[in-house]
Amino acid sequence: MPLSEKNRIRLTVLGVLLLVAVILVSFVNRIQMPRVMSPTEMQINGLYVFDTPRELGDFQLLDHRGDSFDRAALTGHWTLLFFGFTHCPDICPTTMSFLARLVQELESTEAADTRVVMVTVDPARDTPEVLAQYVPYFDPAFLGVTGNFIDVLGLARGFNAPFKKVTAADGSYQLDHSANIALVNPRGHYHGFFKAPLDLAKAKVTYRSARYLWEN
Repeated sequence: MPLSEKNRIRLTVLGVLLLVAVILVSFVNRIQMPRVMSPTEMQINGLYVFDTPRELGDFQLLDHRGDSFDRAALTGHWTLLFFGFTHCPDICPTTMSFLARLVQELESTEAADTRVVMVTVDPARDTPEVLAQYVPYFDPAFLGVTGNFIDVLGLARGFNAPFKKVTAADGSYQLDHSANIALVNPRGHYHGFFKAPLDLAKAKVTYRSARYLWEN
């Protein structure tokens, strides 16, 4: 067999092997890649994503470290934002614990790009010092936010997170508030919300899907 014929056969075989290798790699990557949910599937699983993310108005609050918390603090990363308060007997510690577990289970790049914020609906009692004792207990990276009541109320309305004061006969009070978790995208826009009751496995895959669809 002429040398040129052997070379052609050798190149053909190498080409076939290369094509098979590419197909196998693509197949393996597709198997390993988590399935991305559609918006309808995400909603069924508890995450409601808006067709058009909503811009927030200006606000000026204070975090538990004494730093300003405004619209700029919500840009450049994804934020999971919850409205609660430190005297809350059940929903707030349960939700904060849930968020701590969720962040722990995210992939490294997702976790590094995710912030968790609790905005108090009880600024009269939840000073930065009080929040500094409460919020980092769940995760040192979590941020507690407080401020003037009117400013807190305005931000809560921007996130459709109503709350109201309930006073007992002895003068003590609690606050009824939303148990949903707001999702803010890296542009600082209200992207959607996780509706209570919360499920860890569903939240993990819906959050990942929401990020992927927005970023791609």
